Amino acid sequence: MFDGACGEKEAVTLMMPAGPRALDPLFQPEVVAVIGASRTRGGIGSEIFHNIQSAGYRGRVIPVNRGAAVVDGVPAYPSVSAIPVHVDLAVIAVPCDVVEAVVDECIAARVGALLVISAGFSETGESGRARQVALLGKVRAAGIRMVGPNCMGVINTDPAVRLNATFAPIYPPEGRLALSTQSGALGLAILDYASRLNIGFSTFVSVGNKADVSGNDLIEYWRDDPRTDAILLYLESFGNPRRFGELAREVGRRKPIVAVKAGRSRAGARAAASHTGALASSDAVVDALFKQSGVIRTGTIEELFDVAALVAHQPIPRGPRVAILTNAGGPGIMAADACEGHGLELPALGEKTLASLREFLPAAASLRNPVDMLASAPAAHYERAIRLLLEDEGIDSLLVIFIPPLVTEADAVASAIVAGVRGTSGKPVLASFTSAHGAPPALGHVPCYVFPESAALALARVVSHGAWLRKPIGVIPEPAGVNPDLARVVMDRAIITSSGWLLPQDVQQLLGAVGIQCAPVEVVPDEDGAVRAGRRFGFPVVVKAIGPEIVHKTELGGVALGLVDDEAVRVACGDMRQRLGHRLTGFVVQPMMTGGIDMLVGVAYDQTFGAVVACATGGTLAELFADVALRLPPLTDIDAADMVNDLRGAALLRGYRGAPAVDGAALADTVLRVSALSGICPEIRELDINPLRVLPRGVCALDARVRIERPPVPGG
Repeated sequence: MFDGACGEKEAVTLMMPAGPRALDPLFQPEVVAVIGASRTRGGIGSEIFHNIQSAGYRGRVIPVNRGAAVVDGVPAYPSVSAIPVHVDLAVIAVPCDVVEAVVDECIAARVGALLVISAGFSETGESGRARQVALLGKVRAAGIRMVGPNCMGVINTDPAVRLNATFAPIYPPEGRLALSTQSGALGLAILDYASRLNIGFSTFVSVGNKADVSGNDLIEYWRDDPRTDAILLYLESFGNPRRFGELAREVGRRKPIVAVKAGRSRAGARAAASHTGALASSDAVVDALFKQSGVIRTGTIEELFDVAALVAHQPIPRGPRVAILTNAGGPGIMAADACEGHGLELPALGEKTLASLREFLPAAASLRNPVDMLASAPAAHYERAIRLLLEDEGIDSLLVIFIPPLVTEADAVASAIVAGVRGTSGKPVLASFTSAHGAPPALGHVPCYVFPESAALALARVVSHGAWLRKPIGVIPEPAGVNPDLARVVMDRAIITSSGWLLPQDVQQLLGAVGIQCAPVEVVPDEDGAVRAGRRFGFPVVVKAIGPEIVHKTELGGVALGLVDDEAVRVACGDMRQRLGHRLTGFVVQPMMTGGIDMLVGVAYDQTFGAVVACATGGTLAELFADVALRLPPLTDIDAADMVNDLRGAALLRGYRGAPAVDGAALADTVLRVSALSGICPEIRELDINPLRVLPRGVCALDARVRIERPPVPGG
């Protein structure tokens, strides 16, 4: 079939537009072929074909079935190549062992995009993975895009399209949210849950195995989609996390991205030899990626939609100051506790606001924040109070709580809330109606929550996003004194002789090449050498044990501080030799340094995310306190400053309980230098500067470890 046309076809498809517009055949097809549609309902292909028709698809849908002339009243064709019109989207729902042949037919027929529903690929093991690799090779060579395999399908609610190319029986209402899910089964539940909440979508995609079209591709597409205001993601894995971060950082400034990442409790805490490696668990890195790129992370699907309802219909808060309006004291107190527990503030109301509230609220009402109007409050009081609270310059957002009493109807209060919000200052308003009947339809675009705690958590998430939006974007600086060529000389020399922990002198040279000051050290083989080094430095000194197997020196009794003379050095060295035996190969001697605050700066390598930079409260208790901030390099100046400020230990840097302040800016500068080093030397698998002594002026690395791995041999 198509003899002599394949070469021409390949030339045409390889010239198809790259980037987000390449997904147009997927979302806006004029002709859809369902391959595997049968006359018997219940099969995947027949259900997809039925759903496309039932949703009122505006284009033409064609069934492909080798054994049927008609499917569900529509003429069928035995193959895609037999269809007399151009097919924009082919939906493939056939057994996995024939998918490749069907894809070959689609490529020959110049189909615009593929939606492979069929399972039996990488999710099943090595043989399935091989099938998926072969499938992807064909698709990439043809220059077309593919969703799946092992996916649920695609929905576009655009009235001009009305496409439900899924086997889900639910066609959601039109809305301004776009959703990507890696789980087909969860996708079914999500559509059902969203429909019950009356939450609408612009588009919905179940990406399945993400062989070709990924979440990154979809974010790029939705960035320019005029029908999408916010993006929701259910993630189980990352294909290219750094690209995800770049896209999210760009797109999130225009359209909020809200994500649930499954697998938080997975035992991804790999056995790491350094403090940095132990602190950088996989889920902590996910948190860092989301925080760095402005993604709103939620813990559950329910919370995902709690946040989505807010970002889809309300403005982003200008700050954390919340007013609570209620007709019941208990829920108001619970809401206040939840708000403050999530970092929100409940400021006192302005005198003008208080005076206006007193004009119509009963004397028994509480005018503190929360404002409790009492159970007898009529709908009119809600409208009037809402206007006053939104006009208060000290308030950034408003949470309205209604507990149905006998005297006031929920529908009337809902209408009053909408009337109170109308024409006000553009501050977000949330409602909580504790009722078995749910949110009254009259609330319209005011998001409503069954319990005030859920509303408070959703608001806190969005307030944090607003704070991220208000931050400068930042720049990736080039710190003075960084010498990439020297760093590469040290690394290239070390990698020839070592694939493991570097020698102390190599570590010092490597850090020095990027301008990180290190305490002077002398490496000696024995006790006599340690004594001579101590005399040269001048007492008191520090002695540390070294050896390939000695990583956490303190825990092994391999550090002695404040040694004041020759005898103290000999005794300390002897104790270490007796304790560590053959593991000890020598000693490091340093002058004793006093003052300052001990912090940690390092790099860990994650199999998914690559290099991860860490800044933490340091010393021997670094892992116990787990006071750590992580980011993915390259870091901007804003990233580095945020890392320092995010630490609980930052209070120590500013001077705690009368202690002198130290140079926090120098700590942030060191973070940037370590970030630069991770890019210059990708062989680094663990880097641990602990302690990094932060002084009143500058910093000094008192101890550091670096573990490297040789890069893989090309073609090996």
